[in-house]
Amino acid sequence: MDDGLLWHRIQFAFSITFHYLFPQLTMGLALLIVLFKSIALYARNERYDEVARFWARIFGLNFAMGVVTGIPLEFQFGTNWARFSKFAGEVVGHTLALEGVFAFFLESTFLGLFLFGEKRLGPKGHLLVAIALALGSWMSGYFIIVANAFMQHPVGHVLGDDGVLHLASVREFLCNPWAFWQYAHNMTASVVTASFVVAAVGAYWTLQRTHAEHASICLRVGVLSGLLSCVLVAFPFGDQHGKMVAKHQPVTLAAMEGIFEGGPYAELAIIGQPDVENRKLQNPIVVPDLLSFLAYGTFGSTVQGLNDFPQEDWPDNIELLYYSYHIMVGLGTLLMLVMTIAGYLTWRGKLMRSVPMLWVLLLAFPFPYIATTAGWWTAELGRQPWIIHGLMRTANAGSEQVNPGDVVFTLLGFVGLYLLLGILFVIHVLKEINHGPRTLI
Repeated sequence: MDDGLLWHRIQFAFSITFHYLFPQLTMGLALLIVLFKSIALYARNERYDEVARFWARIFGLNFAMGVVTGIPLEFQFGTNWARFSKFAGEVVGHTLALEGVFAFFLESTFLGLFLFGEKRLGPKGHLLVAIALALGSWMSGYFIIVANAFMQHPVGHVLGDDGVLHLASVREFLCNPWAFWQYAHNMTASVVTASFVVAAVGAYWTLQRTHAEHASICLRVGVLSGLLSCVLVAFPFGDQHGKMVAKHQPVTLAAMEGIFEGGPYAELAIIGQPDVENRKLQNPIVVPDLLSFLAYGTFGSTVQGLNDFPQEDWPDNIELLYYSYHIMVGLGTLLMLVMTIAGYLTWRGKLMRSVPMLWVLLLAFPFPYIATTAGWWTAELGRQPWIIHGLMRTANAGSEQVNPGDVVFTLLGFVGLYLLLGILFVIHVLKEINHGPRTLI
């Protein structure tokens, strides 16, 4: 890999990893705000309204950071990935433009109405605005997923005589089966993140012995939505997404699982260390036959190994791909266990008095962020060496006119700027949490 391509990839990876810390919370929070507002209207409980207003302010801070950090990504398609943009821009440009419309216009409009228009809108109108805000947030997420799904499993296109891709079928492009399962998995993961954050704030208030009623609401809703979303993100959504990988990217599945020699009755590695040089998985702990069943539905199904494919088609960083995937799955399992225990204590009415569990919920909120980041790395590393699977290799997608020195210089600028923005963001969020919910003035 030449230095220019390496630095293009590092800059984009840093930019998108930092950016996604924010929309994953806003998308999940959007749904929970609708839930808070619905309960407030049905039960005529002002405390739920106050909780909804509080989380809308956190939503607003995250939304602002998402916009600020998302705009440079749009420009990087032209500055860092000019050949990719020329080759596929007519296809993926549609959904990227639609995402901008929904994120920057629809979401921001309804967010402003939600934050500042409650008195004029009334309870029902305010709930409708919350629903519209959630729809805008989730639709913008879908358009981004469709663009990414095209890169994973390209459909609805035709290669023109001019050597670039053209959109042949809008319906096929937008209804990409890969996009459906990736979107369901991704959005449910955003609800997991939001649920853990909501529960963590509820646990913090409880431990501080402040905002008791609001803390109880955040704990109940956060734990119950977290338990449900932790189950759904794995089964059926994660399971079905994994089956898409097995069907359309078998070499990626082999790298994710550290399988070098394929065959029937494939073992599922719980843990191990891939040794690419010697083509084997070191120190594995395995479950016999399970991978064949999970990937293809029967224990006797054949799972291909990396040795069944030319080495030039292998993902170019198998170790990082393997560990990213296993971090995602391992943390997902632990998060499900945490929410199961918390859900049991909630059902027994003991959660508010269980200090150890409150501390667990408070300290657990970073782990969904780590899991979702590892999940995105798995998706992007697994697609390599293709930027559009089967159509264009990443090595042919970079910008030839941008030298590595320029990329390193701007990358250092992004790191410094994002560090400053991150510090300011944390300060403002902590101020909001310490201030707590407010009554409507």
